[in-house]
Parts: sequence; structure tokens; C-alpha cells
Amino acid sequence: MAREETGLVASVKQGVVSAVQGAGDIASAVVDAISTTVATTIGGLGNVASSLVSATADVAQGTLEAVMEVGGDLGFAAKGIILGVLRGAKKAGAATLETISQTSGAVIKSTAAVAGDVGTAAKGLVEGAVQGAREVGLDVTEAASAAATGALKAAGEVGSEAGTTVRNALTGTIAGVKVVLKEPFKK
Repeated sequence: MAREETGLVASVKQGVVSAVQGAGDIASAVVDAISTTVATTIGGLGNVASSLVSATADVAQGTLEAVMEVGGDLGFAAKGIILGVLRGAKKAGAATLETISQTSGAVIKSTAAVAGDVGTAAKGLVEGAVQGAREVGLDVTEAASAAATGALKAAGEVGSEAGTTVRNALTGTIAGVKVVLKEPFKK
């Protein structure tokens, strides 16, 4: 089910489309647009955690819609989303493994909503989590695991085919880090 396009979604989408068309560099455009948007959106708010979750979902949706519109690479977009969110969250003092996991989940759900390749997106998320973890001072192995686990959980919620696709995409070593999937078990 597609989310309703909010002002933030439309703003992010337009910003990314404009930046990509102007520069042609999807990765940099996505990271810059998202970092600024996340820092601005959650900065100074009382409930940073819920604000970040909501902002991240909207940012992921807007970015992925923009990337699909301009024919960009979903892997680079997913990597850019997680890097941008981590950089923006760091400015607001909220860069955590939970941020990575929640962002990964939002990206996978948004990717599925625009009929994108969830496996490519999942791999890009782990690559971005590893790079972002190095930048913000988080453990890279834990960051890779958080991204993979968040992606796998969301893919499972999308459907069994998406879950299998993500699990297969995240097998092995990505960005020099052995990915450890922590299966989201149901009670």
C-alpha cells in the first residue's frame, strides 16, 4: 500500500529530482538532500525518536519516487538514503543502530511500493550503513547487521518473495563486512 504523499515527501522528491538533473550525480544529490532534510526536520523537536521514524519514511518514499522518475540506480539511492539519514541524525544527536534498522525498513517498504528491486536496495542499505557507521563512529559490523535485519524484517512484512530476495541479496560479505542476519522471529 502506497503512503499518501505528504509535504515532506513532495519536497524531498522535488529536491532530489532537481539535484540529479542539475548534477547528474544521484549518490551525492541523495545524500545531501536527505542529510539536510533529516537534520532540519528532527532538529529541535522534543520527541526525536518518533520524529526521525516519520521523517525517515517520508524521505525514503520521496527519494525512491524521484530516483524511479529519473531512471536512477536503486542501490545507490538506498545507500544515499541511509548515509543522509545518519549524517542528519548525527547533527541532531540521534545516529544509532536503531536509526539504521528503521531506515532500512522504511526503504525496503518504499522500494516495494514503487515496484523496485528490494534485493538491490537491501545491498545498498548495507553498503551505506557501513560507510555511515565509519563516519559517525558506530561499529561497522553492528551497523551492517542492523541494516540487514531491518531490511529483512520489512521485506518479510511485504511478502515471502520479498523476504527471500532480500535474504539472498544479503548473504556473504558486503562492503568488506560479513553480514550477520538476525532473523526477526515472531512470538
